[in-house]
Amino acid sequence: MKKIISMLTASASVLGLLLAVVLATADYFTPNSFTVTTGGRLEWLSGAFTVVGDKDVTASAGVPYPKTYQGTLMLYNVIPIKTVDVSVVDQACVVPCGTPFGIRLFADGVMVVGLADVQTGSGSVNPAVKAGLKVGDVIVRVDGKTVTENGEVARFVESCGGKSLRFSVRRDGSVSTVTLQPVLSEADGLYKAGLWVRSSTAGIGTLTFYNPTSRSFAGLGHGICDSDTGKLIPLHVGDSDIVPVIINGVTRGLQGKPGELRGYFSDNAPVGSLTANVPDGVYGILNSAPRGKAVRVAMKQDVKTGAVKILTTIDGGAPKYYDAEIEKINYSDHVQSKNLVLHITDGRLITQAGGIVQGMSGSPVLQEGRLVGAVTHVFVNDPTRGYGVFAENMLAESQSVGSSANSKVS
Repeated sequence: MKKIISMLTASASVLGLLLAVVLATADYFTPNSFTVTTGGRLEWLSGAFTVVGDKDVTASAGVPYPKTYQGTLMLYNVIPIKTVDVSVVDQACVVPCGTPFGIRLFADGVMVVGLADVQTGSGSVNPAVKAGLKVGDVIVRVDGKTVTENGEVARFVESCGGKSLRFSVRRDGSVSTVTLQPVLSEADGLYKAGLWVRSSTAGIGTLTFYNPTSRSFAGLGHGICDSDTGKLIPLHVGDSDIVPVIINGVTRGLQGKPGELRGYFSDNAPVGSLTANVPDGVYGILNSAPRGKAVRVAMKQDVKTGAVKILTTIDGGAPKYYDAEIEKINYSDHVQSKNLVLHITDGRLITQAGGIVQGMSGSPVLQEGRLVGAVTHVFVNDPTRGYGVFAENMLAESQSVGSSANSKVS
């Protein structure tokens, strides 16, 4: 009898441990917050996951929205996993674009992209390192004067006359001041700080959608990072904009060698202003509304694996729809801009481009007539596959951008 009890106890312990592992895994790979549209139900994966709470998520549109509450995430409506935040909002509709655009981004300050020793008469030294500067820091002022261009920092340093300079530096969202002592370079007789900086960048991407309610646009699906530091470039609002682009060719993607769209800025006159550069894309306000039919935006729990259409432009013509499929979905809050694994199945796109290429980032992904996401990255070793971001993430950012811009106008 004791042996049976011992075996039952051991079995219960194993089952308890397995349940704990399942719950911990479910906790990690499921979101901590959800958005549900008026009249919708908060469940996904064929009802495997549901959220229950003291509010009716299918409430009528007569109730003021958005509304937030806390609910319990349930596995098969039986096992509670965790408490989650829920927002109930009215259904949003946007115009999918799939059109290429040129990006002219100026940093809010100048970013430190490299540090280099300076050879002086008394040996090699790096003033920037001594001052505590790091790659990725953004210099916003020198001796109290705002700097926005590479050359301005060099001019302050070269004309210092041997005196120390006060650098106001932004790092991790906060600004601090350091004292930098330039040194005289033996190579050219000029004062140097021992750093490389960059203030602007340019490139080509794809517009994801236009939000007619806020007049805002969303593009890229991922932020613009400095090529040397890998960090997001802090946007200088007012100077950064987008311009029209003509695609005149495509370099086909191969295994181990990503392809890219080839094009040029067809006009220097901006068609919109950039107001945000964040992990899930670039955002701003368009000067005029694009043509096209508005579609509903799917919330992340409504997205499922299976067939989708990708709207993109790979030649000088209008955007076209291409067949693809969602192979995998990652709902975790820990993932940014890589929520979907996409597989291109359309022979036309594979023949012409090899699949996903650089410059297609931001191409809208539609499923059953709704916008579910945007292309963000290509797999280097398989150009027919790549990542995508949830449209819900981009919608929230575009609404924030639009609200901010409209409040300034008013």
